[in-house]
This record gives sequence, C-alpha cells and structure tokens, in this order.
Amino acid sequence: MAKKEEYIRKPEWLKIKLNTNENYTGLKKLMRERNLHTVCEEAKCPNIHECWAVRRTATFMILGAVCTRACRFCAVKTGLPNELDLQEPERVAESVRLMNLKHAVITAVARDDLKDGGAAVFAETVRAVRRENPFTTIEVLPSDMGGVYENLKMLMDAKPDILNHNIETVRSLTPRVRARATYDRSLQFLKRAKELQPDIPTKSSLMIGLGETKEEIIETMDDLRAHDVDIMTIGQYLQPSKKHLKVQKYYHPDEFAELREIAMSKGFSHVEAGPLVRSSYHADEQVNEAAKARQANA
Repeated sequence: MAKKEEYIRKPEWLKIKLNTNENYTGLKKLMRERNLHTVCEEAKCPNIHECWAVRRTATFMILGAVCTRACRFCAVKTGLPNELDLQEPERVAESVRLMNLKHAVITAVARDDLKDGGAAVFAETVRAVRRENPFTTIEVLPSDMGGVYENLKMLMDAKPDILNHNIETVRSLTPRVRARATYDRSLQFLKRAKELQPDIPTKSSLMIGLGETKEEIIETMDDLRAHDVDIMTIGQYLQPSKKHLKVQKYYHPDEFAELREIAMSKGFSHVEAGPLVRSSYHADEQVNEAAKARQANA
C-alpha cells in the first residue's frame, strides 16, 4: 500500500482575520450585478477581505472565467472558454467609477484559443476605464499572450500605468508548475514591454514554497533586473485544493524580510515580500512608488 502523502501544517502567521463589512458585501453585490469576475474570488486570494473591506481595491478578471491553461498552482477553472463579451470593457469601467477606485488592476484568463490572446479586449478595457475614470491609475496583468510581439504591442499602445506579468516560479520548477508558459518567454515579454513603452514600469511576481532554493530565488531576481523589471512581489504559495501542487515549505516572515532587502539591493524601485503578498497586493502603493522613482531619475 502506497504511503499517504504528508501535508505540512499551516503556521500561525498565515491565519487571516475576516472582515465582511458593508464595503465587502457591497463590492461583492456590484460584481454579481454586472456579471464581472475578479481574480480575488476565482484564485481564492487570501487578501480579499483586506482589499475589499478595508482598502476598497479589487482586481478585475476579464475575458471570461475559464482559462485555456491548467497551471498546477492556480485555482481558476480551465477548459474551453465562452465567446468574447464585447460589452465587458464598459462594465469594468463603470464599476471602477462606482467603486471610486484610485487604482484598478485588470487581469485575464489565458486565451490561447484567440489569435491575439485577448489583447484587443484587454486594450479596449484599459481605454474604457481611462475614458470613464481619468484620474484612476491602471495596472494590467496579462498572460504571455502566446509570446506574440503584435499582441503585446496592442496592449502597450493603450498605455496602462503598470505592465505586470508574473514569472511565478524559478527556472527549474517552471515546467512542472506552469502550463504552456516558459521562463524565458516571460522574461522576453517583460523586456519587450519596456522596449515598447520605456516610461511604463514593469512588474513581476514570484511565489515561493514549491521546492526552490534561496540561490534560485536570488537568480530569479537577477534575471528580472537583467530584463529591466522595476517592481517585484514575493509571496508564499498556498495550495488551493488537493489536486494542486503541495506546499514544500512555509517561509517565516523574517525570511521574507531578508528576501525583500536582497531584492531592493538589486535595484528594484519597489518590492513587496511577505507570506500573504500576492501580485496585486498594495498595488495602489506600488504605482506611487514607481512614479517617485521615475521622477528621481528624470
């Protein structure tokens, strides 16, 4: 009989205080009324109560709720997506206005079924949000869009305030953790974004606890900086269900603090690192930090 796999007990510092005040319930109601999806809900983000109830921020997930990829860390549904909803950009823009957001994050499922990877709808969503909310800063978090240059150019031409694309894990673990994506394609995607719009900050996120070494984490920092990435976030991988990859290690907050110091010494303009940090965590602060760094270097 095969030995049953052991699961590491979740440490105290990962326990979350739930806050379901009227901001939280109101935001949830708004999303359902407008048939919008958020990565906060779909990816079971641990910060949803803080962001929705306290900070009044949310990450919109466009292009449907079904992803064409089946990454082994992600809780978003996979399968054959529905047809495009061409009214979605306007609904997102209206919701940003009703929520009175200072900073909006727009992400999407991977749409490998589309020639443009969803770039046209992504770009139109950025333009719609900007038309309706001229003082709201906009961050986009796309997939690699198949690594096609024209798809990325279409999105960058819409001029978001931050381009965020996640490296997700270290080079050695990428084939096991990510579906279809490659480590080098993600680095190239980030570099091309900077070449297309040098004034737009780029950002990437790394989740740890999947079996990587400290040396590999530092190597990933160096790779991101070598491809002109400005902002980095580092967070703890949490297993969303039993069918996903198991956690190999829970990093202590002190270890995250050390990694943040190392990353900042590499030259990133802003680094968020902590057990509950996710790609869009405190994104409103990051855009301000990036703007200050640009002004200081001007």
